[in-house]
Amino acid sequence: QVQVVESGGDSVQPGGSLILSCTVSGIMFSAYYLMWHRHAPGKQRELVATILSRGLTEYTDSVKGRFTISRDNAKNQAYLQMNRLKSGDTGVYYCNAYANYRGDFWGQGTQVTVFS
Repeated sequence: QVQVVESGGDSVQPGGSLILSCTVSGIMFSAYYLMWHRHAPGKQRELVATILSRGLTEYTDSVKGRFTISRDNAKNQAYLQMNRLKSGDTGVYYCNAYANYRGDFWGQGTQVTVFS
């Protein structure tokens, strides 16, 4: 059984930092792309960051230079380091593991709130 579990969400002030973690079990972790999506209130869910199985990374423009996605294949974990947080970063953050012909798995999400 595949499990995807996010952790690390919290409430922080603008300018603060958080690290989100994603632990995945039940798959060949190293073969999967890992992605972080967020769903902000009143908006559509958006893809925030991607890390490929070989470690290449991609980011949506609004987080470039502030967020860093990483992975530890030995621990079956992915991370999202979020710095200089803004109110627009508020939302539920979801971890997603995807591989062609293997599967597409999602966690339940973790809430990030950036407040003044």
